[in-house]
Amino acid sequence: MDTPNDRKPPRPDQPTLSGMPADDGPPPRPAEPPTPPGRPRLRTANRQQIVFRAAALDELISAEHPARIVWDFVGGLDLRPLYDAIKSVAGNAGRPAIDPRILMALWTYATIDGVGSARQLDRLCRDHDAYRWLLGDVAINYHTLADFRTDHVELLDRLLTGSVAALLAEGLVDLQRVAQDGMRVRASAGAASFRRRPTLEGALAEAQAQVEALRAELEQDPAAGDRRRQAARQRAARERAERIRGALDRLPELEARKKPEDRAKARCSTTDADATVMKMGDGGFRPAYNVEFATATDSQLIVGAEVVTVGSDAGQMVPMVEQIDERYDRRPKEMLVDGNFAQHDQIDAVSGEGVGCTVYAPVPAPKDKAVDRYAPKPGDSPAVAAWRQRMGGEEAKAIDKERAATAECVNAQARNRGLIQLRVRGRLKAKAIALWYALAHNLMRAVSLRAAAKVRAAAVAGL
Repeated sequence: MDTPNDRKPPRPDQPTLSGMPADDGPPPRPAEPPTPPGRPRLRTANRQQIVFRAAALDELISAEHPARIVWDFVGGLDLRPLYDAIKSVAGNAGRPAIDPRILMALWTYATIDGVGSARQLDRLCRDHDAYRWLLGDVAINYHTLADFRTDHVELLDRLLTGSVAALLAEGLVDLQRVAQDGMRVRASAGAASFRRRPTLEGALAEAQAQVEALRAELEQDPAAGDRRRQAARQRAARERAERIRGALDRLPELEARKKPEDRAKARCSTTDADATVMKMGDGGFRPAYNVEFATATDSQLIVGAEVVTVGSDAGQMVPMVEQIDERYDRRPKEMLVDGNFAQHDQIDAVSGEGVGCTVYAPVPAPKDKAVDRYAPKPGDSPAVAAWRQRMGGEEAKAIDKERAATAECVNAQARNRGLIQLRVRGRLKAKAIALWYALAHNLMRAVSLRAAAKVRAAAVAGL
């Protein structure tokens, strides 16, 4: 009697009990041709292979990943205003809200990573392991991300103050010497959106007439679907009218900056009334905002931030000194600025009694080369005369070089992280973006400063 091992499988042409040909298994894999001599041997991609991988989200990134640093940093922030504003509470109806800590961490990490678009961040939350880890399997959309980024300017401003104050308390930064510099960031408004007063007034009348016509049409339309569409059109027309009205409200400010004979040529944008045409670094003129950062030279921490709608840095030193005083209840002993900041009234204001700040700024070269630029002039105030004489010394020139190594370096890092063109409209929203960059920059600097402090402490202990 044949044993099971002695039984031979039926031949392909031999009928079986089921009437179907025998199954000999999958066809053999064709043999790969031998690699010709001299050709590299490669491991090629095989995307048809079925693999099963089960892993927790926490295993997606390493223990030293920057996303974990961001999460720990956000966990130490005072976000109570965001939690207090949540209306969905236990015991009442409502869908649970997204934890503000998640949104805060996402935008902080995105800013460090150079991501400046809510839609791009939304895609990364689905495809990138670091963002998926921060999100923690919470459903989100780009509308929520975009709104959160610009809706909390006052909170972001307080967080900047609190984070720097904590480092002041640790002794990792002081405000003895602060450098200030501005950079022009391209606005979202297009050059073609700028209009003069007669055009703006005509556009406003047209927009208001359209709003009234749509309102009347909406009241007479009985269809619900059509009513919704008409309501959307009416809302768009109303928002356009508000933007044009905002442009007309700002036009007197722009007219005042021009000579009397050129005031009729003043123009304002119908899409972003706060945007101003400025001369950019490449010599061209485009709608932009002027982002001002103040940086502590000993640590490269951003200690002050502001967004202004004028293309010049003139007149910005005094407001920044006052901002630093208001934030930290102390004034910088020395201010390092470039020549655009060095107006005589500004020097007098920060150098006078009650402030006592020493200004280091290049003295402009006179037209007459025979004139000593560092010699006091007859009309100079004592503070301005002292500034001229001070900048003629080698010590002051050496101190002035720190400005490029701090303020200009910080601005360059912001550029590298994507602060080239704003995707939001309005000065307040632009300031929110600047504050995000300041917080992200300070976080990375704090990591470096604390690591260096540990090394110094270990060296001292070893001695």
